[in-house]
Amino acid sequence: MATGDPVSVKENEYAIIETAYQKGWVQPCPPPARTGKSVAVVGSGPAGLAAADLLNKRGHSVTVYERDDRVGGLLMYGIPNMKLEKQVIDRRADILKAEGIRFVTGCDVGRDIPARQLADQYDALVLACGAKEARDLPVEGRDAQGIYFAVDFLSAVTKSLLDSDFADGACPTAQGKDVLIIGGGDTGNDCVGTSIRQGCASVTQLEMMPCPPTERAENNQWPEWPRVLKVDYGQEESIAVFGKDPREYQTTVKSFYKDEKGQVSGARIARLAPQKDEATGRTLMVPTGEEYDLPCQLVLIAAGFTGCEEYLPQDLGLERTTRGTLADRDYATALPKVFTCGDMRRGQSLVVWALREGTEAAAAVDRYLMGYTNL
Repeated sequence: MATGDPVSVKENEYAIIETAYQKGWVQPCPPPARTGKSVAVVGSGPAGLAAADLLNKRGHSVTVYERDDRVGGLLMYGIPNMKLEKQVIDRRADILKAEGIRFVTGCDVGRDIPARQLADQYDALVLACGAKEARDLPVEGRDAQGIYFAVDFLSAVTKSLLDSDFADGACPTAQGKDVLIIGGGDTGNDCVGTSIRQGCASVTQLEMMPCPPTERAENNQWPEWPRVLKVDYGQEESIAVFGKDPREYQTTVKSFYKDEKGQVSGARIARLAPQKDEATGRTLMVPTGEEYDLPCQLVLIAAGFTGCEEYLPQDLGLERTTRGTLADRDYATALPKVFTCGDMRRGQSLVVWALREGTEAAAAVDRYLMGYTNL
């Protein structure tokens, strides 16, 4: 058997579905019969869409509520176009519409319409609103202009691109600026790539933790996930454009500087070192006392998320966990016929987890409505 370069599951699945679309094999398949039950899904991200898709296929009448003007949640506005072209989302949403799912966009449940109204109106309510409560950086100078949460920045950039190809000037720009990104992960990497495409003068990405090893450590053998240094597309582009990896490890911001107009002009950076907490056994990153200044006119905070936003759970009287997620038991909340899934239930995670959450939540809802499920 011939061998060659390995291919990933992602590449195989992508080739299969793109071929299917090109040849017209992907067609709407409405359910042959309806159950007479109705379900409202709040949130049209991957978890909400997965739940809506299966519940509709089961024959329930499904309505999806989305507070943004386009369907897709963070798939639409949180992931840059260079990683996910938006026609991919639109064409799947069109199929879901043709199969009978109703979408209501520009409707912020819990603000524009009471969530309890939906709970009364439908036979079941699924909350898939994500975990968009960003972790802030409460340091001196945080109130300076030009400091944004990373997801807000990325969302504004994508919306301006889709609405007007940036002609509306409705998003922050990194053009000609020294950009400071606080935090790594996928979101921080997307900020690096977006800033470079906008024409930034420089980009620096702060990472609190030490630089991972280039090869697996002895305590990190296969089949565990490899905890090794990864260079994503944002870092690769920084190396190509500026000649260096943008990441500075074991660092954090101590304070920000402002100019006379209140615009951020720089940051005081503190070096960190790992130190074991004898009480808990955990490794903490503590200041070493070494500090330095870094010029920056645009700051993007990509320090993760603390859970779901408060207003919708408050509107329904539902509790959040200590992790900021919505409390549940097997996807069911404490309120009868109200369910939750995705990042809102498990905390900020990956799209594949959101899809699984939506799938399992759909089965829980179907079981509640019908007494059994074949999903």
